[in-house]
This record gives sequence, structure tokens and C-alpha cells, in this order.
Amino acid sequence: MRVVPGRAALAAAGQARRPAAFVIGNFDGVHLGHQALLRAARERAAATGGEVGVLTFDPHPARLFAPALAPPLITSLRRRLELLGEAGADLVIVEPFTREFASIEASAFVREVVARDLGACDVVVGYDFSFGRGRKGDTRVLATEGAALGIGVTVVPPVTVSGLTCSSTKVREFALEGRVEGAAMLLGRPLEVTGEVVRGAGRGRGIGVPTANVQPEGELIPKPGIYAGRAVVLGEENGGGTSAAHVCALSIGTNPTFKGSGALTIEAHLLDFDADLYGRRLRLEIVYRLRDEQRFESTEALVEQIHADFAETRRMMAR
Repeated sequence: MRVVPGRAALAAAGQARRPAAFVIGNFDGVHLGHQALLRAARERAAATGGEVGVLTFDPHPARLFAPALAPPLITSLRRRLELLGEAGADLVIVEPFTREFASIEASAFVREVVARDLGACDVVVGYDFSFGRGRKGDTRVLATEGAALGIGVTVVPPVTVSGLTCSSTKVREFALEGRVEGAAMLLGRPLEVTGEVVRGAGRGRGIGVPTANVQPEGELIPKPGIYAGRAVVLGEENGGGTSAAHVCALSIGTNPTFKGSGALTIEAHLLDFDADLYGRRLRLEIVYRLRDEQRFESTEALVEQIHADFAETRRMMAR
């Protein structure tokens, strides 16, 4: 998959391009709804012998217009690109979302961005897609303008799972409530936290249960609590080359049993695993919520509960 930093860079490359079916959007989380757009684009591209292109944006538009109200992103840009590639993208253009870009009128967006800069033969968007200055463009405007320019437009209806419409907003809601199974249902994969393993306070090793302290790269952190999941050790170069997934118990919280705690930490104990992980990147797949975080009256009581959590993790992950 090719990644291009903006449509201007695509034009500057001056390379001959195959006919392309483009999907356009933020694609935070690359959930099942987003994946449906990529599948539809793949069908359109196959009809013309072309490729699947994605136009996505960075930063999220809310960061530009209402930064204090912007939602926490489900995935980092790096992970978003990986997931788009896995979903079938051949080319991803990461367009800098600036005030100048946001001011393009809807009709000009179709003419100048979609037709001229992207050279799109087909465009695939979701049912609620909006674009252009003041978000005045919608799927009907896109279809009308596209038809005049010879661009095919496919509008994908809502994707629902168990009666719930797949949306990034709903994934965030589930995660912040600790309902990680609901988030996974909409994502089509477990909710993830990825980051480098950094040195912590060393309390886990001191009580016989060493943990990997993960500095998250993304913004969305599930509700504090104890979880069961898997840890994947990522390769050192560009996130490539992964090891096997290891069952792990995760703690997200402030370590309330120990005085002086307070900062939120993400710690994973990989079961039946013993290796130095400092400086490595881990992808934590958060599969089940076991319990709320709690304060214990003694270290002994805490350790007893931790081992009970390990046993429950093994049981849940064996399902």
C-alpha cells in the first residue's frame, strides 16, 4: 500500500495512475462500517481494472473547529493506515485538514479535489457523508456533481450489528463505559491499546507479578478496571513482523492500593511469558472486562486477588 501526504504530493509525483475507486472519510477505528466502504470500492475498482484509493484527514476536523470538544481517537494515524491497508486500500492520501481545505465549497470539492486532484473514476461514501464548506455537501450533491463529471457514486447504507449502527462514536461510548465486547462487535476485532513498554514504579515485580507498563500511542483508553486479553509483541521496524499473541491480564487505573499513586497506568502481565520487553512495542487486545479497580487493605490481599484475576483470565480466554 502506498501512503501519500496530501493530494498535492500525489500530483507532484507525476506518476501514471490506474483508474481508481476512492473512499473518503476520517475512518477513525476502521470499524465494520468503514470496512464495508472498502469492500464496495474494491468491487468498483475490479470493474475497471483499477485500484482502491482512500482520502482521509489529519488532524480530525473537530480538532480544527472545536479542539476542546474533539473526541479521543480510537486509533493513532499509524494504526489507521495499517488497518486501511488490511481492509483493502492500495493507496491512502492523508490530507492535512486545514481551514483553507475546510473552506472549499461543496461543488468545488467534487470538481477540484475528487475529479482533478484524485482523478477518481468512482467514489464510495457512507449514507451520512457530508463535505465542503459548512458541510453543505451531502450524498445527493455528490451524486449530481459526480454524474456531470462522469464519476460514479456509490452510497453504502448503514451497517448494523445486533441492531446497532456501526459508528466511531458508538465504539468510543462502549470503550469509555468499559464495554469492550460491544466495541469489538462494531470494530470486527478486539479494542486495542498500542504503545511502547516503559519503566514503571517496579511494584509488580516487587510482589512477584511483573507487568509491562505501556505508554499508549492512541487517545482512547477504556474505563479503568481489570481486563483479560492478548498481547502481541510488534517488530522493531515500522510495526512489521509480529510474534505470537500471549494471553494477558491487564490493569488500567491508578493503583489505589499504593499510596502516592494517582496517574493512570496501563499494565499487562503476560501469562507464561518471561522476556525483557523494555523499549518494545506491544499491541494489547482488550477482550473481556473482569472487574472494577479497587483498593485493598494489604499487599497480601492484592496479590491474592491478582492471582484470582489470572485464573479468570485463563478461563475467559480459553472460551
